[in-house]
Amino acid sequence: MKRLPAHLAANIHAILAQYPTPFHIYDEVAIRETARTIGKAFSWVPNSQGRPGGYRNYFAVKALPNPHILALLKEEGMGADCSSLAELALAQRVGYRGSDIIFSSNNTPLEEYQMAQQMGALINLDDIAHISYIADNLEIPHRLSFRYNPGPLRKGNAIIGKPEEAKFGLTKAQLLEAYPQARARGATSFGLHTMIISNELNPRYFIETAEMLFNIAVEIWHTSAIKIGLINLGGGVGIPYRPNEEHISWPELSAGIRQMYNKIIGASPLHPLPVVSEYGRCITGSSGYLICRVRHVKESYKRYIGVDANMSDLMRPAMYGAYHHITPIDKEGQPATECYDITGSLCENNDKFAIDRHLPPLEAGDLLAIHDTGAHGHAMGFNYNGKLRHAELLLKPSGKVQQIRRPETLETYFSTLDF
Repeated sequence: MKRLPAHLAANIHAILAQYPTPFHIYDEVAIRETARTIGKAFSWVPNSQGRPGGYRNYFAVKALPNPHILALLKEEGMGADCSSLAELALAQRVGYRGSDIIFSSNNTPLEEYQMAQQMGALINLDDIAHISYIADNLEIPHRLSFRYNPGPLRKGNAIIGKPEEAKFGLTKAQLLEAYPQARARGATSFGLHTMIISNELNPRYFIETAEMLFNIAVEIWHTSAIKIGLINLGGGVGIPYRPNEEHISWPELSAGIRQMYNKIIGASPLHPLPVVSEYGRCITGSSGYLICRVRHVKESYKRYIGVDANMSDLMRPAMYGAYHHITPIDKEGQPATECYDITGSLCENNDKFAIDRHLPPLEAGDLLAIHDTGAHGHAMGFNYNGKLRHAELLLKPSGKVQQIRRPETLETYFSTLDF
């Protein structure tokens, strides 16, 4: 059974006395612990001189684009994986520069490449045609990476889709052509990247992905005499949204990748070769909670619990049919004798956080905690029906709470209208 962390549960009513529902709240202690666990697991990765220290996670800013979160992850040694102009600007304002940033985007406008170049970010190209696009309009950077899409050779999932149907990345033939093209245009240092799965908990999948990339790096060396200088394993590590699921085993995942590294890279001229990742969800996802309050209880063909949050606060259930555990804060442990749909107030029937969810009897005013909203929760928000996006709070190690994003108001919502 999922429960609120003790230090959050003990302070929740004091927090509610200061901050009205709904809001997202993130646990700083848990985020830092996760970051350190991952860093420790991959401490074996060699740098370009052959000493330990070649691993770094570039946090996927899209998962939780808040400067306070980025700043604390920067303190933990993480870089930033950016995919848009706004994410680049956010990373810049937090103090990320140069090798701190990997810019992975698709269908990219020129001004975004220009900003990434000005910041010294490693640009990870999604399209072979963008080599000439950059060269003809800007200049090819010395450091360049490419995103590989293996197509039908690998399987995806419901969130990211089948690789052969995904809009991301280069085919194998394009990849082998891209590196010599980029070298001829002036690039001298190269990375290799893929991202073909999302929210996966099986370590074997990521070990096989590492094996695939290591083999391709060796093939590129043999066919083009181009030495890949950085392998980016991508992201995609999931979190246990359901109570019966377990967190991924980082020691098992790391040991499997290390075995593949030693077997393939260690026996090649590419060693030593730094290996990095762009995990986002698994860093912050389990450390976030959407706290909301029951507004109405409706009885019609079904029984509905209407809460003061809505799909604009968390759209994963509506978008993917995703499961998020729900805890009735003051009725935790009571028998789950009732069956409800938990809904928001949008004029959309899929504005639901749960369907046919068994919970204790609920009534107006009851508090609910929706678990695992620390990634792709607030970040995916929108303003349909004029719904205002709500606050983000950070639970500090001291037990105090810091507001890290204020709630929108009608004034801020209408501020872009010229009328």
